[in-house]
Amino acid sequence: MPELTRRRALVFGAAGAAVAAVGATTTAVAAAPDTTAGPAARAEAAAPAGHHHGGPQPFDEVYKGRRIQGMAGGGHHHGAGYAVFVDGVELHTMRNADGSWISVVSHYEPVATPRAAARAAVDELQGAALLPFPAN
Repeated sequence: MPELTRRRALVFGAAGAAVAAVGATTTAVAAAPDTTAGPAARAEAAAPAGHHHGGPQPFDEVYKGRRIQGMAGGGHHHGAGYAVFVDGVELHTMRNADGSWISVVSHYEPVATPRAAARAAVDELQGAALLPFPAN
């Protein structure tokens, strides 16, 4: 790693101040309701968490003709003990440090809940089958 010099500290310090200013500006925008999401996604984001010890709610529904399920227990080790399935095939999910969720199908688009991750995977698959993903 390169040695920290005064010049680098000043450059990174100025960049850090700019990032902080942008972060403060975008916080207000991020807090605004998402009007681009569908009504079901908006309702789910507004719904209370319930009494599942801080964990995500279980679900079992048909979304765009695909059966999606989510339940506590089992699952890939990154899912914090929560398993998500699309048509009976496990969708590997992971909870990020900020509480958002990602899946192996939509890895770069974090969502608020495992249900939203399953729906995003169905959207991304566009009718293709989810193939089993070998765990490490």
